[in-house]
Amino acid sequence: MSFDFKTYDKKWKINFFKDFGLYQPNPLSFVIKPTIIMSKVYNLKKVQVLPTTLEKAWDFFSSPKNLKTITPPHLGFRILSEKFGEKMYAGQLIEYTVKPLLSIPFYWMTEITQVEPMKFFIDEQRFGPYSFWHHQHHFKQIDGGIEMTDIVHYKIPFWFLGDIANTILVKSELERIFDFRKEVADKTFGSN
Repeated sequence: MSFDFKTYDKKWKINFFKDFGLYQPNPLSFVIKPTIIMSKVYNLKKVQVLPTTLEKAWDFFSSPKNLKTITPPHLGFRILSEKFGEKMYAGQLIEYTVKPLLSIPFYWMTEITQVEPMKFFIDEQRFGPYSFWHHQHHFKQIDGGIEMTDIVHYKIPFWFLGDIANTILVKSELERIFDFRKEVADKTFGSN
């Protein structure tokens, strides 16, 4: 019985790729899974109940002029857009800078992609520090006030280094930003 190097070599490669979740039995369908090579898409969900009317909450949070109010001062948030409008609308672009790291200003352009008045709006980053940013703002009338839900999906550049940055810095900074926003909302509308 002779040793068949080709068969051994093929089995070794198959097992190696299986260990890393990269093996596809059909060579034509071989695709490197993005969870191995690229950084992950993360999400954050925050729910807050406010003792106010839906109209007041909507007017406050859907107004671009209040963005600075709900952003922590240490981020050095500054709106660059001069004409973004009083009311939010789909297709609206808002440009600003933030200083999330070492007081280095980052340019950020947000597009409001969807607006359903008194229900939800969605903003997406067009240019900025993230590879991907999708932020849903939902508002729902409940007994005694409104329930406001934020759902953020984000991706950090630089592959696995982005995953490390998320673990060390980004996730906790986003938590602090939303904690600050909760404090501002509680002061503005009272807490439940």
